[in-house]
Amino acid sequence: MLYFTSSVFSQLMYESCLDPLTCGPVMDLLSTTKYQFFSKHVGTIGVSPLPKRNNNQALRISMLHERAWLLKIQALALHVSDISSSVYREACLAILSDAFGHCAENMKNASMFQSPGTPICTSSGLMNRNKVLELLEVVQFRCPDTSMKYPQLLSNLRVESKIEEILRNSATSEFGGVYYFSERGDRLIDLDAFHQKLIQMSQELHTQLSESEKGELKESFHRMLKWAWRYNKNLEEQAAQLHMLTSWSQIVEVAVSRRMSLLENRSQLLFELLDASLGATSSPDCSVKMAYILTNVALTCMAKLRDERFICPTGADSDAVTCLDIISAKQLSNAACNSLLFKLIMAIMRNESSETLRRRQYALLLSYFQYCGSILDSDVPPSVIRFLLLEEQEGDDDELTLQNVLKEQSELARANFAIIRKEAQAVIDLVTKDAIHGSETGKAISFYVLDSLVSIDHEKYFLNQLQSRGILRSCLTDVSNYLSKDMSFSSEFSQRFCTIDAQFSLLLRITHHYGKHGSQILLSMGALQNLSSCSLSGYQKKGSSRLNSNVVKERAGEIDKKWSLTAPVLRIITSFTSLVDSADFLEVKNKIVREIVDFAKQHQSIFNSILRENISGANAFSLERLNMVVSILSKIWAYEENDECSYVQDLFSMMHSLFSLDFGSLNFIQSPNMIENQKSELVLFGICFGLISYLYFLATKKNMRFQISDGDNNKLGQQQPTLQMVSNLLNSVTLALERVGEEKYLLLNKVRDLNELSRKEVDEIIKVCMKQDCISPNDNIRKRRYIAMIDLCCMAGNRDQLITLLLQVAECAITILLVHFHDEACAEDLSSFSDELLPLLERLEHLKEDKVGRNLKLFYRSVSTLKEMTVRSMTM
Repeated sequence: MLYFTSSVFSQLMYESCLDPLTCGPVMDLLSTTKYQFFSKHVGTIGVSPLPKRNNNQALRISMLHERAWLLKIQALALHVSDISSSVYREACLAILSDAFGHCAENMKNASMFQSPGTPICTSSGLMNRNKVLELLEVVQFRCPDTSMKYPQLLSNLRVESKIEEILRNSATSEFGGVYYFSERGDRLIDLDAFHQKLIQMSQELHTQLSESEKGELKESFHRMLKWAWRYNKNLEEQAAQLHMLTSWSQIVEVAVSRRMSLLENRSQLLFELLDASLGATSSPDCSVKMAYILTNVALTCMAKLRDERFICPTGADSDAVTCLDIISAKQLSNAACNSLLFKLIMAIMRNESSETLRRRQYALLLSYFQYCGSILDSDVPPSVIRFLLLEEQEGDDDELTLQNVLKEQSELARANFAIIRKEAQAVIDLVTKDAIHGSETGKAISFYVLDSLVSIDHEKYFLNQLQSRGILRSCLTDVSNYLSKDMSFSSEFSQRFCTIDAQFSLLLRITHHYGKHGSQILLSMGALQNLSSCSLSGYQKKGSSRLNSNVVKERAGEIDKKWSLTAPVLRIITSFTSLVDSADFLEVKNKIVREIVDFAKQHQSIFNSILRENISGANAFSLERLNMVVSILSKIWAYEENDECSYVQDLFSMMHSLFSLDFGSLNFIQSPNMIENQKSELVLFGICFGLISYLYFLATKKNMRFQISDGDNNKLGQQQPTLQMVSNLLNSVTLALERVGEEKYLLLNKVRDLNELSRKEVDEIIKVCMKQDCISPNDNIRKRRYIAMIDLCCMAGNRDQLITLLLQVAECAITILLVHFHDEACAEDLSSFSDELLPLLERLEHLKEDKVGRNLKLFYRSVSTLKEMTVRSMTM
């Protein structure tokens, strides 16, 4: 009775904390030192053993509920407390210290008086003991089986089905059923109502039975009532167990999500919580409902662990940051990661499961792979880090650190592959089953799991598994069917979009991870035929005045979705162009070229609309599509003699407008977001590279010669490529090389000088990069410098990529000009053109290797050769 009263009191306190009228005073009261005994009880009452079920099940149930309400109060206090108030901050620290074992501030204060390795003590005991893990052990037990084994007599009399029908009816006793809801909300069997149903059944059978059978029937029904009583108690215990586990998950998730900054040794704590949650999930004692709760906790911890990776390293006495901080991320050891993956695989393969649970587990697996695959920030190339490390005082040691980090990442990837391969057959069977037969949501995330498995494949093992199961062929068929259907407003159509998007992700992963081999496999399965049959032309945005505004908006949303799928289709086609062997390009029997040409013809309206879109007002998505279309046509359209699709004129027209364009004047280059501007500029020069590559092929492989300018014998008013156009592009590239090289040089210098910048100057950098949401007013200068350093390194990496691309564009342009200067028929007319070209070549000769970060020896040689021929032409 005492524990029942205590449970009710804890519930009353919790509900008082939720009530708008009483929450303020009650929370203020509980935050005072006098009433911090609630947090102390976590380490005493909370972790004490439960009474045995056989001795006192009612007490056991009451104690579970008491601990549940106690944990809920603590979780609520952590959630709503304003830690800017010293009283609330102290209360939060007390809760965290008593529940999780150690807090950053308490550790700092206590460590001043403790020798290293000595356990730090609080009022509730040793600070380094994690009571949360002990609480999980308390709640982790197998509940008794609630199934019923019917007596033989009831089976013989065929009464068993009637009793099951009574129990299947979920109605309460008030409406003719046998159930009622307890004060805690548990649906229990109403023993009186159930007894009445059994009596009615007995009376119906009374005339059919002998005296001995009547006695046996009475005894059987009596055992049924005993079973119903045990069923109620066991169900109450299951509910109490879930109640406590739910409360446990709340305090863990709130602490991890909102109060992590107050905890010390955060990565280790998150690992312990993850490890314990996954271990409990894979236990045979864990029900599906419990596993779902535990998986949600694991998801929260994994998300926070990924966040911890790239926040500013703590514990330094100085406000300065170094490039070494980027590669000194708080990465779990490979052994710890391997342990998590093994337990997660075991949890996924558990006997008792559901699709809802597996969806959460799949999400956790994807999050784990993202954690393992991003030891270094993906936007910061190793080349930039290596350059900065060499500039620092201990460059040799730091370079070794970078090599060790990259080596550990490679070893972790191989270990992950080895762990999954041990259970590969069962894992892939389960995931492919969900991908084919699951709900639309289950299908989508299952395909993303297959995508992630391919990304860690080192031996083409998973590729063979997917081939043998027909998954890739099934993806191509599904994609083709989806894109061939007429537009629809059904919810099913929208849900299918997510699955199709995931299937595209898997197909693209095949071409990216396995390169030409992956592309050849998709081609052998008829990928081009499947994609060619798609009616992409039906997805361009069109209005309809006959429809009301709501229908127009809904239809526009559907068209936007399907229109966005043109990008992955074009990416796949682009991957197929990598199989085009330039040596055999002019062979008529080149089947790959022929099929891609046919694809381009079948989707002429899409290609034309993309090619003719106004570049100056284009967004990132439009630029990406245009880049892919130009890339496809530049590889294969030179083979096609008949230009009935007018692609050649579209390409030439784009060259005329783009090669002489002032890139700094474009709208998307002048947006406030500098990083997005740089990405758009990179894509734009990628388009230029595709266009100049097309001209390079025409000049070198098809021996086409270009006029000097538009005025020279322009036939039929059609635009033709000219040498002046190539010179204009080379001029734009030269200007860009000079500017981008200087930008990269300044960015790297700014990284080196970052520790000398004031807070205001650092905040300006963060503002320019649109990363204000990454900092709060309370963040110190070191964290601000760290975020600014990451952004500066990302921009320097982008500039580095652009320099590589610009040099490739320049080399193509120089080669085209060299071909014309070598041709005696053309060289005679190049004198006036040479006068304009010479100053441009002299500027290219003065490009500095230290600014562009490249060895330009071969590039200088090409420029020098062209310059000599230019001078010779001027003297003729």
